[in-house]
Amino acid sequence: MLLAVDIGNTEATLGLFEDGTLRRSFRMSSETRRTADEVRLLLHQAFPEVAAGVSAVIGSVVPVQTPLYLDAARRLTEGEPLLVGSDTTAGIKIEYRDPGSVGADRIANAAGAFDRYGAPAIVVDFGTATTFDVLLEGQRYLGGVIAPGILTGAEHLVRRAARLGAFELKPPPRVVGRSTEESLQSGVFYGAVGKVDAIVRRISAEEGITPKVIATGGLAAAIAAHSETIQEVDPDLTLYGLRIIFERHGSR
Repeated sequence: MLLAVDIGNTEATLGLFEDGTLRRSFRMSSETRRTADEVRLLLHQAFPEVAAGVSAVIGSVVPVQTPLYLDAARRLTEGEPLLVGSDTTAGIKIEYRDPGSVGADRIANAAGAFDRYGAPAIVVDFGTATTFDVLLEGQRYLGGVIAPGILTGAEHLVRRAARLGAFELKPPPRVVGRSTEESLQSGVFYGAVGKVDAIVRRISAEEGITPKVIATGGLAAAIAAHSETIQEVDPDLTLYGLRIIFERHGSR
């Protein structure tokens, strides 16, 4: 078995693989302040099968959280987890000017996409930020785009505009809203759809590629249902990528 942990700015996504198959996944807030003991307890409650001898792989973009999960995984498995970074790329050629600045989640997404879909491809990850990662043949990670996340942008708008209140993020019945709430829903939701399609088309034209476009992250399915460019929704892509990286870098 393999415990895979992806620590993002808003959520930590946990998965348990057995013989290469994702048996179960679980999400929890990464914004809550926890001790290593609390993280270990949560991991144990989510995956009571994890014990001595089980391997672990961790990808994190939240430095303050990383040691908590590393310590919890060490104590549960009695081994050393693999921490994903720019030196654990599973053979992916990172063409960023500074390869070390590419987040572990984006490396894992690339590894998962190369393995499951091939190249050329664009991975769109809907998280705290909306990221676009461009993958070319030859295991090349060309680079990408980082835009404000859908919920991040919506929350900032509500905070900054005195007369706008919180609203449920979903597609309204019409693009033209008949209330403030519907107008906000339309602007945020269809604005996100349009942004994705516009950026994907610009990337495709600039690079001269016809990519497979894969969406992952919490809002992937909702946006994909209205997008003209997203072809696949893979909510567990990051976890699969962590597994690929672990397998290629060897177990303990």
